[in-house]
Amino acid sequence: MRKLLAFNLILCLLAGCQSEQASVPENSPDQEQLNYPIPVAATVGMVADLVKNVGREYVDVTQIMGSGVDPHMHKASRDDVQTIMNSDMVFYSGLMLEGKMADTLIKVARTKPVFAVTELIDPKSLLEPDDFNGHYDPHVWMDVATWSLCVDAVKDALSQYDPRHAEVYQKNADEYKQQLKTLHEYGLKTIKSIPENSRILITSHDAFNYFGRAYGLEVLGVQGISTESEAGLKRINELVDLLVAKNVKAVFVESSVSKKNITALIDGAKAQGHEIVIGGELFSDAMGEAGSYEGSYMGMLDHNFTIVARALGGTAPEKGMQGKLTP
Repeated sequence: MRKLLAFNLILCLLAGCQSEQASVPENSPDQEQLNYPIPVAATVGMVADLVKNVGREYVDVTQIMGSGVDPHMHKASRDDVQTIMNSDMVFYSGLMLEGKMADTLIKVARTKPVFAVTELIDPKSLLEPDDFNGHYDPHVWMDVATWSLCVDAVKDALSQYDPRHAEVYQKNADEYKQQLKTLHEYGLKTIKSIPENSRILITSHDAFNYFGRAYGLEVLGVQGISTESEAGLKRINELVDLLVAKNVKAVFVESSVSKKNITALIDGAKAQGHEIVIGGELFSDAMGEAGSYEGSYMGMLDHNFTIVARALGGTAPEKGMQGKLTP
C-alpha cells in the first residue's frame, strides 16, 4: 500500500473518520454552547479561501502559511502549533502537500476535527508522476474544475460540526461553485487563444501539471513536484535545448520558489543565441498578499490564466477576468 494511503488511514483513524468523510470527535461542543464565529485554522491560502467562502460570517479563519511560503518545506513553528491549538477545527490540503506538518496534524486529530479538503476527489482524477515515489501530485488547485470538488468537503465538514447552519453552508457552497465554474471557463478561453505551437509552459518546479492537463498546455518544470528536489545540470541543459528547438519566447518564475533555475535557463539559451524573457511571476504553492485580489483563490488563478495567455501570444484583458488584477 502506498505511503500516502497509509498516512491518510492513520490520520482518519485518529480523527475518527468514516470512509470518505471525517467525523467530529465525541468531545465536540454542545450545539447550544457553540460560539460564533468558529475559530478555524487552515494550512495554506487556497484552503483558507475555501473555508472563508463556505463558512463566511460563521467562521474566523487563521491561515498558517502566508504568501510566498513554500508548503513543501514548511515545518510547524511554535506559533503555528499555538494557532492550531486555539482553533476548534483544522483544514489542510492533503496529498502530502504539507508533508513536514504531518506529525502535528496527526497529534491534533486526537482531540479536535482535522479535515483534508481533497478527500472527496476521486483518485482517478489525480496525477501520479513517475518521479514522485508512488504519491499523487498535490497541486490540484491548478485545475479549477477539480478543485471545486473540495468545496463540498468543506461544506460537509462545517455542516457536521455546526448542523444548525447546514443549509447556509450548502447555499454558500453552491454560490461559490458557480463562481469557480465561471473562472474555469475563463481559463479555457484565454489559454485556447494562445497559438497552438506556443502552448508550452516552463516554470521553476512541477506545480502546473493539473493546469496543463485542464487547459491544454505542455508543462515542464525545472525541479520536480516538490521543491525539495534539486535541479541538476542535465535537466537544465535539456530544457535549454528544448527552448531553443521550439523557439519558446517566455518562461515563468513562481512567487514561492527561487528564481535561480529560471535564470540559468535564460542564460543557457542566450549562450546559444536565443533570447528568452520572463513572462511573469505565477502563483503556484501560495497565493498573493493578504487583502489583495491575488490573495484570493479567484485572483490567484485569474492572474495565472491572464499572465500565461498574454506572455505566450494569446489574448486576455490586462487586468484579468474581473478587471481587478494589479498591473
